[in-house]
Amino acid sequence: MRAARMHAFNQPLVLEDVPIPEIEPNEVLIRVGAAGMCRTDVQLIDGYFRPYVESIFPLTLGHEIAGEIHKIGSLVPKSAGFEEGDQVVVVGGWGDETCRHCHEGNTQICPHGKWPGFGPYGGYAEYVPVPVQYLIKIDKRYKLKAEELAPLTDAGLTPYRGIKKLRDAGALGPDRVLAVFGVGGLGTYAIQYAKLLGGGATVVAFGRNAEKLEAAKELSADHVIDIKGKSLDDIRKELVRATGKGEIDAVIDCAGAEEMIKLGFGLLSVGAHYSSVGLVGDRINIPLFPFVAREYTYHGSFWGNYNDLSEVVALVEQGKVRHTVKPIRFEEINDTLDLCGPVMLSAAPWSNTNPQVIPSGDKPLELSPVAGVPSDR
Repeated sequence: MRAARMHAFNQPLVLEDVPIPEIEPNEVLIRVGAAGMCRTDVQLIDGYFRPYVESIFPLTLGHEIAGEIHKIGSLVPKSAGFEEGDQVVVVGGWGDETCRHCHEGNTQICPHGKWPGFGPYGGYAEYVPVPVQYLIKIDKRYKLKAEELAPLTDAGLTPYRGIKKLRDAGALGPDRVLAVFGVGGLGTYAIQYAKLLGGGATVVAFGRNAEKLEAAKELSADHVIDIKGKSLDDIRKELVRATGKGEIDAVIDCAGAEEMIKLGFGLLSVGAHYSSVGLVGDRINIPLFPFVAREYTYHGSFWGNYNDLSEVVALVEQGKVRHTVKPIRFEEINDTLDLCGPVMLSAAPWSNTNPQVIPSGDKPLELSPVAGVPSDR
């Protein structure tokens, strides 16, 4: 099979032929239909994760995976409900299934877990082995394509979990202002989830790109504020004009740039909540006294679990979430990664569409009117 593999940091992926993986008795072999291209892929190549994750080369990238079941392991029970040919998406965080986080269902934060796309197997290949418990079956009645499904497993999943944390903490509701920072891939999903889960909160999108902010309006943001080149006071005045308030009660930060975090904390109301899902930067620098005295709550939120992804898939099947993808050929992987831009720039050139790697090399380049969007992380 063909695979795009990483043999060293800061080097292009090697497009090469490798053996089709064997599967363990409790695994399923997935024929990859599409794999989302995420900022995380660029960061992995650039060494962003080196202080935190050990990389044993070669790696096969691609952690946003959708496809069909090709082969089922001998110990997969019939009660799992899977058959060869079933359309599925892959839950990305695989736990050891023994720690308390796994027992609570949060396998993506298992301290001893692993992730597809960060090891020998990933979605930038024709086949990938997956433990059966990390598959979600797609109802074929909805006729969703693999390239429409793949970005849901991260770009569409990550902000959903982040906003659920805000909701469950009591930060959302009527007469509250919910800010969405960063209107790229994650942000375009976040705006829609904010309207679905916000309990009547006023949703304000903050960004630097006029075209993306216009897209935010189309996705039902109540207000948009262009922050490019503006001071905190200027932005606060615009917020007052838009909402009648100079502070925000909750933030879903889909960028994660240090300057954006400083801006967000400068606008928070007393008792406000801040949920970070973006990873553009690598540091947080905020004043301690207001953090304590005004009782802010900072939520780290990573990826999502099986139940989170099941809910996202259901929302898409019901037509409640809009998104756009741009399929690319397997041979275009490195060129497209180059277009994703430098990792540490807060204004990196992301579009509102998510590149989707299609393993079939003869797949034409096309723009699909439906599906996911690229991660700001």
